[in-house]
Amino acid sequence: MSSKVNKNEYGADQIQVLEGFEAVRKRPGMYIGSTGPRGLHHLVYEIVDNSIDEALAGFCRKIKVSINEDNSITVIDDGRGMPVDEHPKMKIPAVEVIHTVLHAGGKFGGGGYKVSGGLHGVGASVVNALSTKMIVEISRGGKLYDIEFSRGKTTKKLNEIGEKKATGSKTRFWPDPEIFEETEYDYATLQHRLREMAFLTKGIEITLEDKRPGEKKKEVFHYEGGLKEFVRHLNSNKDKVNESVFYFEYIDKSQEVEVALQYTDKYNELLLSYANNINTLEGGSHLAGFKSALTKVMNDYAKKNNIVKEGESLSGEDVREGLTAIVSVKMTHPQFEGQTKAKLGNTEMRGFVETATSQELLAFLQENPKEANAILNKCLSASRAREAARKARALVRRQSALQGLSLPGKLADCSEKDPALSEIFLVEGDSAGGSAKQGRDRKRQAVLPLRGKILNVEKARQDKMLNSDEIKNMITAFGCGIGSEFDISKLRYHKIIIMTDADVDGAHIRTLLLTFFYRYMSPLIEGGYVYAAQPPLFRVQKNKKSWYTYSDREQEKLLKEIEDMPGKLEIQRYKGLGEMDFNQLWDTTMDYTKRTMVQITVEDATAADEIFTTLMGDKVPPRKKFIEENAKYATLDV
Repeated sequence: MSSKVNKNEYGADQIQVLEGFEAVRKRPGMYIGSTGPRGLHHLVYEIVDNSIDEALAGFCRKIKVSINEDNSITVIDDGRGMPVDEHPKMKIPAVEVIHTVLHAGGKFGGGGYKVSGGLHGVGASVVNALSTKMIVEISRGGKLYDIEFSRGKTTKKLNEIGEKKATGSKTRFWPDPEIFEETEYDYATLQHRLREMAFLTKGIEITLEDKRPGEKKKEVFHYEGGLKEFVRHLNSNKDKVNESVFYFEYIDKSQEVEVALQYTDKYNELLLSYANNINTLEGGSHLAGFKSALTKVMNDYAKKNNIVKEGESLSGEDVREGLTAIVSVKMTHPQFEGQTKAKLGNTEMRGFVETATSQELLAFLQENPKEANAILNKCLSASRAREAARKARALVRRQSALQGLSLPGKLADCSEKDPALSEIFLVEGDSAGGSAKQGRDRKRQAVLPLRGKILNVEKARQDKMLNSDEIKNMITAFGCGIGSEFDISKLRYHKIIIMTDADVDGAHIRTLLLTFFYRYMSPLIEGGYVYAAQPPLFRVQKNKKSWYTYSDREQEKLLKEIEDMPGKLEIQRYKGLGEMDFNQLWDTTMDYTKRTMVQITVEDATAADEIFTTLMGDKVPPRKKFIEENAKYATLDV
């Protein structure tokens, strides 16, 4: 009996204390977000951020990032070079402290940096902890030094290896395959982030080079126009309402704000906010100040110039329709809400940004009456459409009330009332819908068949969209509303699964649905509620045994494995879900224990906006260019 008690005992000896880099290696996600591709690329950003901080301090003009042949990364800058003198407390060279001691850096108020993105002093040391090898070279005071590390420890002490007039730092590291699921870098991911960094730090020159065999390419990102050029880049595939980009920079003692904005003929807004070059995905006080100023100035100008009628006013949504804007603030002591630095908390920034934006935007409108009128007419048009959409929503609600809040007729609902345990399959056509309804788990799985291709919402305003039966059915089935009325707490299913055929049409329907979710129900994607089902491509039968494969690669591997097995080989290629009976559909695609699903995520708003505009927008040339560049990656049967 006593031995049994001991097994379940919870005492002091069971409390683990992780010291130094043990914690980083044991729980890397706490420091870099994940051990997948996101975390892998984050290592590069940590090192580049240190170089950017040198640029913000006025000491660095060029940064070079290389993906080497062996998939290691090299980052070189022409800053001051990391300090090599002995640290007074630690009694080892400062560069060694930076790379081997957590929470050690020049960003805690010691006078090293007035403005910086790195605040916790963990960047370089975490990269060291998660790398099998790291070599750092420093050019400083006319001399060249090197030092080497591995998994957080120093393996070669600081050593003077020569002379060099130019100053700067060079870091090369090899990500640890024990930590990361994969260690292969994606050029496009780095390209996107480094371009963004170059836009945000005007004047800096960032070079990205891929040295891997078969991948060799090189790009230089250098934008003297900074945010103005960033806005032009984001709007390159859109028709503009005001041709010139409104821009201002306002500095007051230890804080500064930059704003760039331009209106397009689109129906969605794209607002990006940054604090010390960190993307504040959830906004914060600086964005709140900007929005408030924008709404007030637009209304004041419209009333003063009799653009709106007496008693009329424009809402925040009206003045932001079609807007592309970037708000970037820099300060000495930023306060972020949460571990991820996604939201700026400094309350003083709201008033600072609001005052600066009000002053500068009003001056712009007064000095450019032609552009001001074009912008205000766009806002008025948005206001009228929003009123039409409100009436359409009211009609949808009124109809629902008259019908006793009934759900769409084609919806086969589940009996489970807990949304966390419920899921809904969006399937194309009645044929697949019939199989799905028969094969599903009726308690937890709902099925909503969609007829044909839904409306492309990228080219339609909300009032037109609400006239689409298929879209209305989805809104009613989900129960959480859309746009400004969206309420995630009312969502009836915590898994929304897009289940379409594995062909061109199926891919098109999936893209149309994702466009709708991203533009009007983005919290569904952000919250991780949207999935894409992965139905099998092949069914293989041999010697009374059956296998399902989900890709051409998987199919080739299986055929190799069973080639010596006796019996006749039968292969069925599924073109659509309607070809499967309900048992097969359950076994392959709907069974909780066997199915494969892809969770839809959006990590970068600018990249997502760019891709939806390119693929689903009005302009053909950008779409043609995209197809030409990416056709080689296509795996669908035409």
